[in-house]
Amino acid sequence: MSNDAQTSTLTDGFHLVIDALKLNGISNIYGLPGIPVTDLTRMMQAEGMRVISFRHEANAGNAAAIAGFMNGAKGVPGVCLTVSAPGFLNALVALANATTNCWPMILISGSSEREIVDLSQGDYEEMDQLAIAKPLCKAAFRVLNAEDIGVGIARAIRAAVSGRPGGVYLDLPAKLFSQTMDAAAGKASLIKVVDPAPRQIPAPESITRALNLLKGAKKPLILLGKGAAYAQADKDIQALVEKTGIPYLPMSMAKGILPDTHPQSAAAARSFVLPEADVVLLIGARLNWLLSHGKGKTWGGKDHKDWGGQKFIQIDIASTEFDSNVRIDAPIAGDIGSCVSAMLAGIGNSWTKPPADWTNAINDKKTKNIAKMAETLAKDPKPMNFHSALNVVRDIFKAHPDTLLVNEGANALDFTRSIVDMYKPRKRLDVGTWGVMGIGMGFAVAAAVESNQRVVAVCGDSAFGFSGMEVETIARYNLPVCVVIFNNNGVYRGTDVNPTGGADVAPTVFVKDARYEKLMEAFGGVGVYAQTTAELRKGIEDALKSGKPTLINAIIDETAGTESGRITSLNPAAALKK
Repeated sequence: MSNDAQTSTLTDGFHLVIDALKLNGISNIYGLPGIPVTDLTRMMQAEGMRVISFRHEANAGNAAAIAGFMNGAKGVPGVCLTVSAPGFLNALVALANATTNCWPMILISGSSEREIVDLSQGDYEEMDQLAIAKPLCKAAFRVLNAEDIGVGIARAIRAAVSGRPGGVYLDLPAKLFSQTMDAAAGKASLIKVVDPAPRQIPAPESITRALNLLKGAKKPLILLGKGAAYAQADKDIQALVEKTGIPYLPMSMAKGILPDTHPQSAAAARSFVLPEADVVLLIGARLNWLLSHGKGKTWGGKDHKDWGGQKFIQIDIASTEFDSNVRIDAPIAGDIGSCVSAMLAGIGNSWTKPPADWTNAINDKKTKNIAKMAETLAKDPKPMNFHSALNVVRDIFKAHPDTLLVNEGANALDFTRSIVDMYKPRKRLDVGTWGVMGIGMGFAVAAAVESNQRVVAVCGDSAFGFSGMEVETIARYNLPVCVVIFNNNGVYRGTDVNPTGGADVAPTVFVKDARYEKLMEAFGGVGVYAQTTAELRKGIEDALKSGKPTLINAIIDETAGTESGRITSLNPAAALKK
């Protein structure tokens, strides 16, 4: 038999990895080439996969994480591919963040040889990556033999998207890629995962219990979390809200499941409805720090440990989440789509709407707060402040509701969340549960790749610095991303001074009037220096019209903003003064 004939009957680890991923509908890979995965990236591209190569693994990991948020309900996790040791470590923050946020992501990293690592003999980039990853993700696997690649990838996919989604690590040692086996046997060893995220049907008694509690409520409230957006059960959630007539409050990444302008939205009366509500239905939301743990003054308690008077109904796929901070009176364990569908069936067509006293009180608060905000937004100071600049962004998204918004920062995040309305689900992508800085450019790249829609990324100048070099990635792939940097010369503000009077600026201060837009111009994109709202508006509108990679350096009053944004209380201050 000739060598050519013999070779034609074989496959290898490289091709088995590619074939296993493609078999399961994974076509986009976010990562960096390098030892030992350089040829894998080349072969992936040759086999028709889209390989988006970043400048830093952390940003590739963030891209994969948000791709998982966008597609996980369809059974498709985001995938990040890195080199061994340092590259693996760089992506770990994104993997841990994905797990914390319940976003399905698989981190695939090449690694050193097991026999050398296990004896600590000093291999190239030697590290026991599996052991390091395990505490930071939902599951971790290592594949040592080509025959097991199909099983390894199938297990990683199922672990990432089933039950409570999360991050998964898949360790592929260098020697695995060059292993060969019979091509027919290799094809037979691959697994197409069937029903990767099976429905978890709620117990009928849990639905009955929840509906009975909701029926008796005088001041009911529905609270929508990003899990509700992830579930892609948008029509049923909207029907539940509208059939019951219950006011709802969306968390930041749940904005748009129903339009923020919906008459039942209580977003503009948040500080009123939380302590006043008597029964709260949580859909895809957790009572963590973002909701003051369900207690304290936010909920009408006397102090941070005191419970309010609310009774809670909580839908969650993980029953371990119930009672994590306060009593959950009516837990519903199951996937959000199945649970909301069951509630709709139980409600029928004769549900009694909430008392008018409750809805009227909310509407009064909303009207006053919206009018107050309108007065602030109508001002056009020079230089711009966060409100005047975001009034422009607000108008842009009203006119272009299909555009995706990526948002990070401190003040840039907080003000955008409360000012810019969203009209469609999964169009707002932000820092999530941990509030991680640096997600901006990775999220923006994946948002454009996965959606094929225009993307506007609104970032503080501090937040942009974590991932700013990825504007080259945006330009290289000619992605329709418009980055808007709110430049107020520093972290929070640009006004701090060195108390010693020395030459070093304060730790929170950046180079004054930095010309960030030149960075995009350096890579062939469009740079805009915007000092007025008119210039900012034109810059964004031109970017959306052209689809060209654009960076707008929006000059904000350096006195604008507050320390740590809206979470100043979490930033300890010294009680003693020297």
